Amino acid sequence: MISNTKYWFFLLLTILVYLAGMFVTLFEYDSAQFAVMAMRMVQENDFINLFKGPEEYLDKPHMHYWLAAIAFKIFGLYDWAYRIPGILATLLGAYSCYGLGKVLYNKEVGKIASLIFMTAQTIMLSNIDVRTDAVLTGFTAFAIWQLAAYIEKNSLKNLLLGAFGAGIAFSTKGQIALLVIGLPILCHLGYSNKWKLLFSWKVLAALVVFGLTISPILYAYYLQFDLHPEKIIRGKDHRSGILFILWEQSFERLSGEGVGKNSSDYFFFFHTFLWVFLPWTILGLAAYWTRVKAFFNTRFRRDSGLEFLTIGGITLIFLIISFAQFKLPHYLNIMIPLFAVLSASFVQDLISSAKVKKMKVFLGLQYFILGLVVTTTVLICFFVFKISNWYAYVLLLSAFVLIGYFCLKQQEYGLRLLTISLYSSLLLNAVLNLHFYPSLLKYQAGSTISGIVAENDIPPDQIYKITAGPSWALDFYNQHPVKITEVANLPDIGAIWVYGTDDDLKKLKESGLRWDRHFTADQFRITRLQPKFLNPSTRKQVLNSMHLIHLIE
Repeated sequence: MISNTKYWFFLLLTILVYLAGMFVTLFEYDSAQFAVMAMRMVQENDFINLFKGPEEYLDKPHMHYWLAAIAFKIFGLYDWAYRIPGILATLLGAYSCYGLGKVLYNKEVGKIASLIFMTAQTIMLSNIDVRTDAVLTGFTAFAIWQLAAYIEKNSLKNLLLGAFGAGIAFSTKGQIALLVIGLPILCHLGYSNKWKLLFSWKVLAALVVFGLTISPILYAYYLQFDLHPEKIIRGKDHRSGILFILWEQSFERLSGEGVGKNSSDYFFFFHTFLWVFLPWTILGLAAYWTRVKAFFNTRFRRDSGLEFLTIGGITLIFLIISFAQFKLPHYLNIMIPLFAVLSASFVQDLISSAKVKKMKVFLGLQYFILGLVVTTTVLICFFVFKISNWYAYVLLLSAFVLIGYFCLKQQEYGLRLLTISLYSSLLLNAVLNLHFYPSLLKYQAGSTISGIVAENDIPPDQIYKITAGPSWALDFYNQHPVKITEVANLPDIGAIWVYGTDDDLKKLKESGLRWDRHFTADQFRITRLQPKFLNPSTRKQVLNSMHLIHLIE
């Protein structure tokens, strides 16, 4: 259906969009925070103890930070270096979607699944706003693929690779990895009635590989926490790091204990899915509904030719995470490989069934999504943040002409459906990575102030703050954490620089302190956009300021 030439062409375009986002300034809070945590490892040559600022960090295991630290060691302390492990993990995830689609269906489904995975909006976003989920998603997809291959082929190699992938995924975010891997595999085992594969010496060998893979994480937790019961973590002493990662972590997430509660909306992930899987959302929902109906129509007969790994895994994982009291949109990333394979099989069925009328309906819906994308890009480029360079106009016009050509080109409906969907994602994210995010990040004061620090040769080790609010971007780009002190201590420290909010500036004035140099930068919580900010005429109403001042002795 899709030739190898077109397949590799779309893969290349997608990777180019990824690379365009590599050099964008890191986002606050998570990306910049995690980069600072990895930077501390390199600077202090301490790869055992995890710290979030001055506090010891228990929430997530070390793997993501280790991989980022390795990238820093090789390439230096750059934002693009921090993103390399996440992008490589995404490519592994795409290859795993190809492999899983091939194992469950055929090579064509695998090719489509890899393209759907790479161009889903949340996966695109995860490669610029890099968190632990990029590595987690890549290795969970790899583990599911290898374990499914073991079930089909009874191959020790696949089982051991699956155990290794599960170990890396667990070492990245803990028990959620085993949930995401285990539930689809159990569904596949149950539906194919191959439970006997669990009772084999090969499984014992896999458990050994898994144990060896996670042992560095367990050892690090042991050294940091179990050997130091006197440490107070989240108001409690005698915290066992090993017990936490093996047992307590996911229960804290589900209950909201420790990390807090941010949503009791049981439909949060449903309405979040509507945008995270764009431009494939309609096809994904149709694939899910069609497959559920097919299982009920066949009464779950094993000889129906259906697979239960994707649909069963999606359903069970979705239900479980919906009851968690702490929810964030990127938690859905781990389900995208399953949705990608399921959606790819649905597209393949549409094409093979030769139902032209049905195909036209879905093609019309994808044209509608493309129309929304074009409208969004026009608003971004000519209203929200107006482009000013002539070459930006040329690139945008060229993209519109190219997409228009493929919209009008006569080709089979299945190929046109894929082409329109892929160009929708690539157009939107090319504009986001090359224009929107760089413009948006001018309103992230920490990174802006770091440029002022460099331009004026301000010593980073002489910058303080008087409140405990985060300064991750400033910390990373200064390659030195901002020190925390109190207003009363400032006169004793001497002529230093203070970084703070409007309220902090007011406190300094009230204390009688004076300064001779004053820099200001606009500040907005860029990961929480709102209409007033996006509208240039009302933007100033929602902006705050951050200040960098030089105190006089």
